[in-house]
Amino acid sequence: MENQRIVLASRPQGWVTPDNFRLEKAALPKAGDGEVLVKNLWLSLDPYMRGRMSEQKSYVKGVEIGETMVGQTVGEVVESKHPKLKPGDKVLTQLGWQLYGTTKEATKVDERAPLSYYLGVLGMPGLTAYFGLKELGQPKPGETVVVSAASGAVGSVVGQLAKIWGCRAVGIAGGPQKCAYVKGELGFDACIDYKSQNIRDELKEADVYFDNVGGEILDGVLARMKLFGRVVVCGTISDYNATDPYRVRNWRAILVNRLKVQGMIVFDWKERYGEALKALAGYLQEGKLKTRESVVEGLANAPQGFIALLKGGNFGKQLVKLA
Repeated sequence: MENQRIVLASRPQGWVTPDNFRLEKAALPKAGDGEVLVKNLWLSLDPYMRGRMSEQKSYVKGVEIGETMVGQTVGEVVESKHPKLKPGDKVLTQLGWQLYGTTKEATKVDERAPLSYYLGVLGMPGLTAYFGLKELGQPKPGETVVVSAASGAVGSVVGQLAKIWGCRAVGIAGGPQKCAYVKGELGFDACIDYKSQNIRDELKEADVYFDNVGGEILDGVLARMKLFGRVVVCGTISDYNATDPYRVRNWRAILVNRLKVQGMIVFDWKERYGEALKALAGYLQEGKLKTRESVVEGLANAPQGFIALLKGGNFGKQLVKLA
């Protein structure tokens, strides 16, 4: 048996390409004291990974050339020297783009939900949506919550939580198919197709804006924010591959409407993950929360899936099925 991993071969200049990655074979690692050897079953692909491919300063260290690409995984313990885990246990880890890995940091997951859910609606995207909206957006019943990338892993949960908490939910997504899903399946009150509609013309007002994309869409929504509105800055995916970033051009709206704008990093609430997971699992069980996944098969296709994600080709949570 051998391991396979995908490493960062070169740093992207603009858009990510397959040449920025390299598939390598390596000896199967062995678990050390306090560690488990895990066979990864699912790999999460997320927009933040684009930032890790860069040398630009961020909230965590980037990936070095030749290192395994970062990412959350769900897998099965095959060897254990960990006091609380045994072979056969299913665990959530940060082992990245590889088939096997060893770690001391593994969290056992409840197998009552599909394992892939712990990388999506019951994982980092769900937690991000929950704390970002609840703690930073602070929506009140009857308010209008607007979210961009509304059919994606985070945005889809944000809008559904807004509805559960008594708000009006307006999504922004790309294309009629995604907008139909956001309204018809997820239950948003409205969805604006940014590819064919003008944000400023279609959006009347917003109390809370959960921003996953930045750029021109952010400027459009800023023009429609109500007095003392809240803007949650979760992502700026429109600029991730830009050599000349768009930047914010409607800054005056923040002053005029006395907006509160705050960045969202989910790790700030790590001590309260249990609270969010309990709530999200409850909503899921009650049928109030729905999810959708885009899946590519096999580790070798992870770069293809990641590039599609950055170009908006995913529908829901983007995953790689490893086994």
